[in-house]
Amino acid sequence: MAISTYQMLIDGAWCDAADGARFDSANPATGDVWSSVPEATAQDVDRAVQAADAALDGPWGQMTATERGKCLRRLGDLLAENSESIGRVETTDTGKMFKETAWQATYIAEYLHFYAGAADKIHGETLPIDKPDMFVFTEREPIGVIAAVVPWNSQMFLSAVKIGPALAAGNTIVLKASEHASAPLLEFGKLVAQAGIPNGVVNIVTGGATCGKALTSHPQVAKIAFTGGPNAARHVVRNSAENFAEVSLELGGKSPFIVFDDANIESAVNGCVAGIFGATGQSCVAGSRLFVHDDIADEFLEKLVHIAQNICIGDPQDDAAEMGPLCTQGQMDHIQRQIALAIEQGGQVLTGGKPADLAGLYFEPTIIACASPEMTILDTELFGPVLTVQRFKSEDQVVAMANDTVHGLAAGIFTRDSARSIRMSMLVKAGIVWVNTYRAISPIAAFGGVKSSGYGREAGMQAVYAYTRPKTVWMNLSDDPIANPFKMR
Repeated sequence: MAISTYQMLIDGAWCDAADGARFDSANPATGDVWSSVPEATAQDVDRAVQAADAALDGPWGQMTATERGKCLRRLGDLLAENSESIGRVETTDTGKMFKETAWQATYIAEYLHFYAGAADKIHGETLPIDKPDMFVFTEREPIGVIAAVVPWNSQMFLSAVKIGPALAAGNTIVLKASEHASAPLLEFGKLVAQAGIPNGVVNIVTGGATCGKALTSHPQVAKIAFTGGPNAARHVVRNSAENFAEVSLELGGKSPFIVFDDANIESAVNGCVAGIFGATGQSCVAGSRLFVHDDIADEFLEKLVHIAQNICIGDPQDDAAEMGPLCTQGQMDHIQRQIALAIEQGGQVLTGGKPADLAGLYFEPTIIACASPEMTILDTELFGPVLTVQRFKSEDQVVAMANDTVHGLAAGIFTRDSARSIRMSMLVKAGIVWVNTYRAISPIAAFGGVKSSGYGREAGMQAVYAYTRPKTVWMNLSDDPIANPFKMR
């Protein structure tokens, strides 16, 4: 099998690492190495940041907001036009289902279109100041060079919600692709120049810890937008002490999926399946903790287990397959350790619980009944198709159970009681709450977490302002001379 050789995008040019170092990427569906990617050095990262910094004052900085918006719109159009080819690459690199990656690339173009329209809607305000003869106003300025760090899962989406608002606001960006699956972002990078975006505005570097540290601690980086795990995030926050960069973090979760006794059971079961087995459970908002009312639990679990046992696991390039492989061997090992510990702690495996009988990193859809709230698996993100189940009897009880976690990214609530749905959406501690649906997204709606799921918000108009800083301008309108500061009036 021929190996695809990729390069990084720095200042509009495709290049290798300064020392020539590279790393391989394997197709998780087969285990075969299929691509080779540069391992960026600190020198490479510095070149990328310097290019982004210079671009702030170059043609990009001289464009009007409307012109920047037109570039973003063209980039979105190009992404949609190339969604199938980029989707194929992403599926090969990550094991995500092709029908999902191709659709995502098309829909993600809508995020770039949204921010294209927002580019010339960013504005300041005039202030009713308490001083006579003063006219005071604010304007919103770009922050500067943005360091964006994204994981391998949903990387096109997680890049778009950073690139879109950052460029709309006039910033430049250095994007670090995941070392586990860099190729899709490098394919996306080929579209940047075609969209009319000047050299240096968007740079893409690849590599592991050395690359990440050099980028997030670089003195010319003004903001870090990070999506990933909490352990890596702690390093990012420490690195930001070197440059005092603003930081936003989206760190995943252990999201509760709550089903009341009055829920539409068919709808709730389908939502649960989508929430944990869609994308092979490799989603930051995976509904991995099921809470089901005791009165309907037996019926609900019977239906859920039946569907899980009949999910078609197979080649993610095959449209007939419904669930693909895990992305990395590390995930496989982590999931198996946690399931073994759960069984040791009294968990009952209702279905699955082991690797699928296929070559590659395939794991069976797994459902584990948990009798004790002290079980480790209940608050450990597995990032795979593993669902824990707990029963509840009252609203107060399930609120306490759902909030008994260090995480707080998302939650799902299924009930036909409108008052209860509003109460629950207010009581559950999460940045996103879905009622009678799950995993719905839109460029118009912001998302982000609380507690150990991070801080800051992405998507929506709020994100645009998060990539600007206000400048306050005071103007003295009086023709009279300013008073002598040493003579009090």
